[in-house]
Amino acid sequence: MKYYQFSWIIGLTVLVMACGAPQEEKEEKSPSSRIEISEIEEGIKAFIAEKTAENQGFFPVKDENHDLRMKLVRVHTEYLSNLGPEEHFACVDLVDESGDVYDVDFFMKGKPGNMTVTQTTVHKLNGKPFYSWKQNKEDKTWYRVALEHSNNSLLGVVEGTDSFEFYYHVQIPPLTEKAEMWIPVPQSDEFQSVNLMTLKTELKSKEVTEKTYGNSLLHFELGPEDSGKEIDITYQVNRREKGPYEAPTPDPVFLSSNKLMPTGGRFEEIAKEALGEKIKESHLVQARALYDYIIDNMRYMKFGDYGRGDSNYACDSKTGNCSEFHSYFISLARSVGIPARFAIGASIPSDRNEGGIDGYHCWAEFYADGKWWPVDISEANKYTALATYYFGRHPANRIELSRGRDLEVNPGPDAGPINFIAFPYLEVEGKEIKAISNFSFTRKSGS
Repeated sequence: MKYYQFSWIIGLTVLVMACGAPQEEKEEKSPSSRIEISEIEEGIKAFIAEKTAENQGFFPVKDENHDLRMKLVRVHTEYLSNLGPEEHFACVDLVDESGDVYDVDFFMKGKPGNMTVTQTTVHKLNGKPFYSWKQNKEDKTWYRVALEHSNNSLLGVVEGTDSFEFYYHVQIPPLTEKAEMWIPVPQSDEFQSVNLMTLKTELKSKEVTEKTYGNSLLHFELGPEDSGKEIDITYQVNRREKGPYEAPTPDPVFLSSNKLMPTGGRFEEIAKEALGEKIKESHLVQARALYDYIIDNMRYMKFGDYGRGDSNYACDSKTGNCSEFHSYFISLARSVGIPARFAIGASIPSDRNEGGIDGYHCWAEFYADGKWWPVDISEANKYTALATYYFGRHPANRIELSRGRDLEVNPGPDAGPINFIAFPYLEVEGKEIKAISNFSFTRKSGS
């Protein structure tokens, strides 16, 4: 691959438009001389495939600041551009061995089937740009301008680490007969350290284990005399930002159907249609295509029968909250052989250091290239500037309360397995009723 400094003429305006700089008119080329966008896409894919085969399964990316071994995630078809006669631009997402996603700009020359890459520049890391474009007013050429380190905290993201006390409050509603209740107990893992500080209640409980996903829950046996009683739990949580992490081949349960997350049938048909030719590519490329499909085709809207994580409802209504977004993704991914899983907890506000938390939040992970990859599609849908970040990242400011769907515990509800659990599950005569509950937090000073 050749790397050299270049100056940009007015013909580069399509590139600049793609990268967020001003547009200006360019001379029209005759239809016979114009390369189709699909041909540019095929050209860059062929180049990456060839270099990947030559370098033990990794694509090398080098510029003045980087020397990386990468794999293809996707080609930004919306940014493919003709810059001039036999001059082209492509913007590609590639992931390195650690799981970081880089946005790489390619400049190419040549005709279809014989394109040569002349310039490679790393533009973004996990959605954060290293530079922007600026135009010289005198000679109209374009040049790169380095950007200061950007901060995603205003969009709800705490990067690196976070530390906070998490408060879980429950009040038993009026009861006229016996009842049972289950509350999730957050577990420590590689990305979060959870320590129980206090458990204040008059109620007796015992801890039970859900074996399929490794959850722990507190189980309470209640009666009318417990009406109005409260439970206050305080946890100290130290959390670090979650990225792709290595793991053995997952259990087949992560390819199977759940009650509200079915696989096969129309989900397989939709997934294959969304993937198109990408069905022949890696699971990583396929997962990104399904991620983009849901962002493009769903709206975050708390309307109708939302909040149950029902893939069929998400598919029919194209709306829902985080549970619908991620259930739909999991149904699609599993239907084409990509292991995927569900988790739920709470997002800790990034713009303040204490106070209430607006309900639960859930997310997903998929398995590819020997790693579990975190995704948060509903947040990416709300904040499109973070769509690249949330493909492979969960921020530090959250707590995971439980994992999985159709949770079976002993003793368990008469109604059967618990769909998922963040807030308490309270059952009376085989029916779920709501317990008054809320989350709040205090961030540790200096976090």
